Amino acid sequence: MAIVCILKKMLKICVFEKKAVSLRVKNIFMKKVCFLLLAICMCVGCTDFKQPRRNGVVVEYHGETITQAEIDALTTGLSSEDSARVAEQYIRQWATNLLVWDKAKNLNNKDIEKKVTDYQRSLCLYEWEQRMVRQKMPQHVEDSMVLAFYESNKNHFILRDPIIKGVILMIPNGAPNMDKLRKYIVQPNQEENIEWIEKYAYQYASGYELFLEEWKTSDQILQRIPFDKNTFHKQLKQKKQIEMQDSINTYVLQVTDVYHAGDFKPLDYARSDIEKMLLSQRQAEFLRTLRGELYEEAVQQGNLKIYEK
Repeated sequence: MAIVCILKKMLKICVFEKKAVSLRVKNIFMKKVCFLLLAICMCVGCTDFKQPRRNGVVVEYHGETITQAEIDALTTGLSSEDSARVAEQYIRQWATNLLVWDKAKNLNNKDIEKKVTDYQRSLCLYEWEQRMVRQKMPQHVEDSMVLAFYESNKNHFILRDPIIKGVILMIPNGAPNMDKLRKYIVQPNQEENIEWIEKYAYQYASGYELFLEEWKTSDQILQRIPFDKNTFHKQLKQKKQIEMQDSINTYVLQVTDVYHAGDFKPLDYARSDIEKMLLSQRQAEFLRTLRGELYEEAVQQGNLKIYEK
């Protein structure tokens, strides 16, 4: 309204000026009027209709808020451009979810209530059964059970890739006593050989790993030695000591034990999988028994009544 009044007054002035001044003066005056109108429009256009922030709140909808602290935690380490993009997406998703919820929560849908009740019941049931399993079901699996299961289900334990026990050394090219190393490493299980290898590794090796009691897959070995996979698998079938060299290092692998793709997994390698299977079977039986006992107890105590037709 203030702008309208100003315009009316200025138009009256324009009429007066048309009668009182020359054409040149009138043009100058009209330019001033246009400039003033433009300034007024810019001021109106630049008005910030956003509410001032309170307590660090960035956005609010019906009491639900997002604070600057939440945005800062979400965008830590990002560039200013990425931070703005992530913050905008987060706020839009947050607001959209609330807006949709405002529409959906008023639905009088008994099916939804039933689903919520069923889900809550299933969740509580699962948590209670898992607690009973932890408290009352034996977790130890006897060696005899593992062996019996292994022998009865060997066809389920086939290797897809080789597994290996042995020792790896990564030696810078030009290191001394390489021939001696190749000799001692042939039998790394012997105590005096292990001592010599470890001293040598401490002095010269840039990488060393002794895994005489632990199976490693060929992929794990190839993370340490830059062999071509197919070439490596072929060499595993031909020899126990495998060596390769690049422009920096010589890599030496001494294999003390190996099982190839297509072989049965050795028992000590398959054991953890077998224990998981046996415990899973034991748990299923335990829960069947537990449920059966609860049912019979409820019937005997009269809490569960079954009526005849």
